[in-house]
Amino acid sequence: MAELTQDQIWMRRAIELARQGQYSTKPNPNVGCVIVKDGIIVGEGFHPKAGQPHAEVFAMRQAGEQARGATAYVTLEPCAHYGRTPPCAKGLVEAGLAKVIVACPDPNPLVAGKGVQILKEAGIEVEVGICEDEAHLLNDGFLKAMATGMPYVRLKIASSLDGRTAMASGESKWITGVEARQDVQHWRAISGAVITGIDTVLADDCQLNVRSLKEVDDISTIVQPKRIILDRQGRLPLTAKILENPETVMVMGPYRQELAELGVIQLEIQPLKELLQQLVQLHQIYDVLVESGATLSTAFLQAGLVDELISYVAPTLLGQTARSMFNAEFSRMAEQLRFKLQDVTRVGDDVRFRLIPSQETL
Repeated sequence: MAELTQDQIWMRRAIELARQGQYSTKPNPNVGCVIVKDGIIVGEGFHPKAGQPHAEVFAMRQAGEQARGATAYVTLEPCAHYGRTPPCAKGLVEAGLAKVIVACPDPNPLVAGKGVQILKEAGIEVEVGICEDEAHLLNDGFLKAMATGMPYVRLKIASSLDGRTAMASGESKWITGVEARQDVQHWRAISGAVITGIDTVLADDCQLNVRSLKEVDDISTIVQPKRIILDRQGRLPLTAKILENPETVMVMGPYRQELAELGVIQLEIQPLKELLQQLVQLHQIYDVLVESGATLSTAFLQAGLVDELISYVAPTLLGQTARSMFNAEFSRMAEQLRFKLQDVTRVGDDVRFRLIPSQETL
């Protein structure tokens, strides 16, 4: 393995800082900044929450006068527009930075090269692309949504060794162990929304919220994901546990006055792709986690809407009458859906696979 350059070391520190906001910045991206002068960090910061100062501001405040002539390492191109906070690119110019190193360019039309342009026009040396792949992982959803208008979709499945997700009756608690179920809390917490089908809600009376995170003592500091229920026939009972916090629930189905009175956001029935586009355009939801049964999971996969498959496999066998994780019927090998393995991790007694769809055919 090649030895890290000094620039990579500082940028990795900025990435580490950015991760501290991963559960609280939605819908804003996770950003970290480190200011270095004469080989020493003189200022650092991360963006903690929408509406609060950006990472560069915290780093510049800490650096003070030492920022003049220094180098800033930023995980995402500094913003160039006035929003709830002033543009960071101009702040870096006013602070007298000599050089700014950026990991990821920002495809947001309000930024998209304008931040770098402001810096260069002020005579600041700019370099883009240091640790870009690592920094991109911080904001898969934001970057995809800004570039394409579609959110980043993760599909989570928990199954037995024989590929079953529930008994024939629908009973599914619990296939995987405590550690795997705790791990799922992370994926919910980084998501703007969790999508499920009405059958899952009826079978499990699930809440699909974030209840605990190993790294977070005060769960109230995180931005809870919206829970989106696809309920085309209006079967959601008002007694469902998921409605205990109705302000974070969205239902796609026929309009129901009783849901409106609870404060539930109701969405018109539409194809899955259009639903995802609406989540980005109207609700600033850039990361989506699908937790559902085989029918909805299969629909997302066959529509080509899944960016990442997170599969937890438990060391158990449920038998041939149990429900399958995937219910499409293929007659030819050419129809198969293939994936590339990104990561495999042991989580307690279970194994977690992270996979991305592959375009390759056998």
